Amino acid sequence: MTTAAILAHEVIGSGAEKVIVLGGWLGDRGVFQPIQHLLDQDKFTYCFADPRGYGGSMDIAGQHTNAEVAGDVVALAAALGWDKFHFIGHSMMGKVAQYLCAHHGDRLKAVVGVCPVPACHIELDAGGHQLFSTAWEIPANRGIICMVTTGNRNTPVWEQYMIRESLRTTTPEAFRDYFTMWAGEDFAADMPGCQTPFLAMTGEYDGGVPTAFVQATVMQWLPNAELHVMSNSGHYPMQETPIQFVTVCEAFLGRFA
Repeated sequence: MTTAAILAHEVIGSGAEKVIVLGGWLGDRGVFQPIQHLLDQDKFTYCFADPRGYGGSMDIAGQHTNAEVAGDVVALAAALGWDKFHFIGHSMMGKVAQYLCAHHGDRLKAVVGVCPVPACHIELDAGGHQLFSTAWEIPANRGIICMVTTGNRNTPVWEQYMIRESLRTTTPEAFRDYFTMWAGEDFAADMPGCQTPFLAMTGEYDGGVPTAFVQATVMQWLPNAELHVMSNSGHYPMQETPIQFVTVCEAFLGRFA
């Protein structure tokens, strides 16, 4: 296991409730830019971080595993002086959120898994595996993934923007490795009984992590899990429905202040 690193990050707000936020597979913390002006900065302090190989952490080498990312999150909290904190993780970082619940639950107040990849091995059909496993070297695949996981409803201008940002903010090696992390790693056996309050947010039109999949996995494992289906959104609610995204997240986290 690698030594924990202090991830590149940006802190917004000055509130007593501390929140660490990590984005999904396609890119860095910039995916959350549409929500930043909507945050309650008097009640919350948000730390938006980049995992190894992405964004400001692009030059930090690593193994790109759930354990490594979780260790880096805990190290970041310690560096910030945060003994207890909330965590918001999108997509593959929703899987990391579950790892944190299982292995670092004493540090957590409450967690939001946004379209969370469950803690089990992810079975993909041949076409899906080909699409995802080669996206690190075929840029167009990243756009196809964006469109499929949002119900093929959004403008192709957004698709091209997401491709450009993904290529700009990720290294090919980390992008490839994180696919193995979110699709291949399986720690589902560690999940039952975790007591951390957990909000599983799914998207109405998410074809990648559909609500039924989350109901059959995360919601069965975690006794204190709640489900919120985000209307008019797919896999990127922070981009597709930013006002409602912030409203739902802050209402949930605020209950565990």
